[in-house]
Amino acid sequence: MLPAAFTTPASLATVLPSCLAAVQGQENALGLRPLQHAVVVVVDGLGAAALRAREGHARTLASRLGKTTTIDAGFPTTTAAALATLTTGTTPGEHGLVGYRVRDDAGRLSNQLSGWDERMDPATWQRSRTVFERASTEGVAAYAVGVPAYADSGFTHAVLRGAEFIGGRTMADRFDAVREILRTPGPALTYLYVAELDQAAHARGWESPRWTAELETLDGLVAQLAASLGPAHGVLVTADHGIVDIPESGHVLYDTAPELLEGVEEIAGEPRLLHLYVDSGASPEEVAARWNAVEGGRSWVATRAEAIAAGWFGPTVDPAVAPRIGDVLVAARKRIAYYDSRDPQRTGRSMIGQHGSLTVEETRVPLLRFGAAV
Repeated sequence: MLPAAFTTPASLATVLPSCLAAVQGQENALGLRPLQHAVVVVVDGLGAAALRAREGHARTLASRLGKTTTIDAGFPTTTAAALATLTTGTTPGEHGLVGYRVRDDAGRLSNQLSGWDERMDPATWQRSRTVFERASTEGVAAYAVGVPAYADSGFTHAVLRGAEFIGGRTMADRFDAVREILRTPGPALTYLYVAELDQAAHARGWESPRWTAELETLDGLVAQLAASLGPAHGVLVTADHGIVDIPESGHVLYDTAPELLEGVEEIAGEPRLLHLYVDSGASPEEVAARWNAVEGGRSWVATRAEAIAAGWFGPTVDPAVAPRIGDVLVAARKRIAYYDSRDPQRTGRSMIGQHGSLTVEETRVPLLRFGAAV
């Protein structure tokens, strides 16, 4: 039986729409009271399980973590899909970012974070209106505070359009920028992106001292921000996905099992979630059966139709979005990651912390409230 992708009453899709409604004095799915300014801090890679395991290093954040303050990020647990879900309030089957690397309309395998060009236009490939676009047309100022290098990226234009982008090189710089924005009167919505924990996890693992040090820095900055809030300012801290550490012994070289490549034209996705695109005339069901026979003990294997029926990409999948999804999906449920040993670049083989699949370590993220958001 395939697992569900959305199991909690709230998800990333409810966060920013609820914040906008609160700033407008309206009822909302999160039950937020009316706010003058709502700030959403998005910590890339901060899973609820990892935060709980390191609670002694993050007393401000961990003191708010519980069953009711943990939500589903959705699926796939990859930054491109999850941030689009957060900033549009729609699920991947609607907004169209269905994976890390997928087949685009030109028939290419394109990276959804960095592969943007005239044939994958951010204005149309990401299909949903952002919450920031709604805010701007409804008289609410919208700001996105992030890493300066991302200011003009295709991904930024896809998921942050409608917001004024403000760069901050360090984590502290970005929190300083938010405090400055909060001095501006009038209704406003601010998004703050924290990249450092995900970067540390990929390089060293979330169980590393480096990741813990970044968590300690984050916790201190959140405490300072919370202490400086005005009476009508609310802050919510959440994440796009969690992380699992994969040892090299967990690398599965799928090309060493020839039957797994039979009928497969291209393999995209990422190491913990493969999108298999089958040869013309090949049967996705037969390809899935072969993968299930070999990998079913440690991964969930589903055809596109089965994944859509299971709600992996949300309650609805637009007909224009469906072809982007692999004909067959392989989602790791054990501590493994899939690679092709024929790749001379050994792409991604040095990564320790990984994500993309449906385990609770990857899907469950915190949703912590501070100030008037409590």
